Amino acid sequence: MGDLQEQLAGLRRRIARIDRKYADGAPASPAAQTRPARYFPEEWLSGEVVETPHGRHFETERLYERHRRHGSMDLSNLLELPEDLLGPLLGGGAPPLPVSRWAFLDTETTGLAGGSGTYAFLIGVGRVTSDGFRVRQFFMRDHGEEASLLYRLAEHLAGFDVLITYNGKTYDQPLLETRYRMARARPPFGRLAHLDLLHGARRLWKLRLESCRLVDLEQQILGVEREGDLAGEMIPYVYFEYLRTQQAWRVAPIFHHNAVDILTTACLTGIVPFAYRDPAAARFAHGADLVGLARWFLKAGEREQALSLMRRAVDLGLPDDLLFRTLWDVAALEKRLGRETAALAVLSDLAVSRNPFRIAALEALAKHYEHRERNYPLALEAIRGARTLQDSESLKQRQARLERRLARPYPRRLL
Repeated sequence: MGDLQEQLAGLRRRIARIDRKYADGAPASPAAQTRPARYFPEEWLSGEVVETPHGRHFETERLYERHRRHGSMDLSNLLELPEDLLGPLLGGGAPPLPVSRWAFLDTETTGLAGGSGTYAFLIGVGRVTSDGFRVRQFFMRDHGEEASLLYRLAEHLAGFDVLITYNGKTYDQPLLETRYRMARARPPFGRLAHLDLLHGARRLWKLRLESCRLVDLEQQILGVEREGDLAGEMIPYVYFEYLRTQQAWRVAPIFHHNAVDILTTACLTGIVPFAYRDPAAARFAHGADLVGLARWFLKAGEREQALSLMRRAVDLGLPDDLLFRTLWDVAALEKRLGRETAALAVLSDLAVSRNPFRIAALEALAKHYEHRERNYPLALEAIRGARTLQDSESLKQRQARLERRLARPYPRRLL
């Protein structure tokens, strides 16, 4: 909170210096001298004021040409995304659809907490077209333009079948649904299959990256470093300053921030779903990413796929803490799939090296030797090894039982 207050104070001081400069009659160019003191977005940004049955609002659209790149992503690749790409992450919620029917949405709001008092004052919708990637932005110049903005947004979304967001299921869509209900209008999201890319991205990269925020993935995965970007937590304050002064240059950075967020979401859509669609063909440079993907398949009940990915991750290389956990999971999967020999090999590796799963591996080996092979000496050896590392009542009882078994005379077989 202290850092935010310092940023707010710094922005206030900067705005005050600018206000004093022009209030004191500082020299300015002839063009600047003829500029009105208070002006609207349509006088500063390319776009138009749109009239609807519910009033007026401002709209603008920008094109990112297909020959351009956004970090490591060539925008022309977006036109070639397969129609069935989103199927695994949507859980079969949508049939194969061309990329032109996908809408990429992001909002800028008057607060980060949500609730009925929070407005979405700028809503951006991106789409893939034959000439590149287009972002249309709907902006309300004051609170009275919300109904008009929402009306046009619903009209625009009628041309799409899939909604793609980043954290949109938790924040953007619920917020917009609230705004539609407050405006006594029907939300347009019911017929749209909604892919929230955050969940797939977090599953894929959370074991390697400290943060899976959109701006962090933009840097770490796409290699994009934003320059002069407005911090997200400053956006509500800047918009309120715009409402107070009606000076559109104040909100121009917000338009840029929103458009880049949407472009980044589209580019990540060209990366993340491929891993879930065809993991065998996906190229990974980090074993941790494979482990994250394997856990997703395991949760979906696809054990063979999960096991294959975990073994690939071990071969690719993992940090020690993740390596030992993955080996433990591999042993458990092999056993569940009925391949006890393979499970024993992994458990034996865990039992001879110092790691958090060593005791559990020794105990698992003891259970196998006792119950499956009736090899009580080996079982007893494994339990004694576990007790030297960390004793417990259950290990003590197992050792006592094995010692009693070994103390009994073996019956002799008659020839």
